[in-house]
Amino acid sequence: MVIDFSTYYDLPRNVDSFFEELWRPSTLSQRRISYPPVNISEGEDEIVVTSEIPGMDTEDIELTLNEKSLVIRGTKKNEVGNYYRQERPTGSFQRIISLNVPVRAEAIKASMKDGVLRVVLPKAKESHPLTIAIDAQ
Repeated sequence: MVIDFSTYYDLPRNVDSFFEELWRPSTLSQRRISYPPVNISEGEDEIVVTSEIPGMDTEDIELTLNEKSLVIRGTKKNEVGNYYRQERPTGSFQRIISLNVPVRAEAIKASMKDGVLRVVLPKAKESHPLTIAIDAQ
């Protein structure tokens, strides 16, 4: 009779990998926390926020500008049907994007095309760097 103990030699490594997987968040839970996904880019004169929100009408999306943040809020309606599997999220969502510079609220433009929301936030003049002349004495 032969007894194979090789599986016990790897036991510490197997226990370590088990706990690493236990503490690592799954991609499904991450997606639910950060829905809708956004891209934020910043140029010299503007901040551009793009967000993928497929299958929604513009009337179902609310954009709000607070003092230091842009809020994207909405409700994605449940699709009626008998599903074997449903992975597309439904229900209420909200994303808060912190703005680190003042913006010109009256010049903000928002558009939606092919399920992608695009918000252009022009920067206020006080956010641009000011060059100061040095007097020679």
